[in-house]
Amino acid sequence: MGRSFRVLALFLLALTLAGCGAGAKSEADLSSDALNRGLKAHNAGNFDEATAAYFEALSHDAKNKFAYFNLGQIAQTQKKPQVAEGYYRSALEIDARFGAALFNLAIIRSDAGAKTEAIDLYRRDIQADANNGAAYFNLGLLLRDTGATAEANQMFQKAQQLDSRLVPPASASPVRSAAPSPTR
Repeated sequence: MGRSFRVLALFLLALTLAGCGAGAKSEADLSSDALNRGLKAHNAGNFDEATAAYFEALSHDAKNKFAYFNLGQIAQTQKKPQVAEGYYRSALEIDARFGAALFNLAIIRSDAGAKTEAIDLYRRDIQADANNGAAYFNLGLLLRDTGATAEANQMFQKAQQLDSRLVPPASASPVRSAAPSPTR
């Protein structure tokens, strides 16, 4: 009887422990929760808090492209283009068609004088999201700078079709950033 009592006690203990784990969140849920906290802090301008939350999200999901993107955006905002570039490239290693990362990386590469690479990045962004008027607009500016006036005018026309505010004056400035990226 002592042995069956111990077996029963171990069985009940195992059921209790299994029940405790039933309410535990998955790594994906923990990552999503941290990303949401980061977005809230990010949108409030609390970049240190947001950064910590994004790193927490990555500790639960190393392939969280949104956390990398948002870290890149914070670095870009803080005028740390090389750091931002690294985060955007990390996001793109996870999803090569991540439009917001392509867009912001194109801005950084353009600012660094790498216009050919920036043009390629904007083209990739447009392939990923044909409705991104800002990408057409910025691509048009770069094409105009490189002497491809006819194609630039096509890009400006498409940008204006998508967003009537995107009208290129003679010395237009590029759109500067995509917004923080939400959770999955």
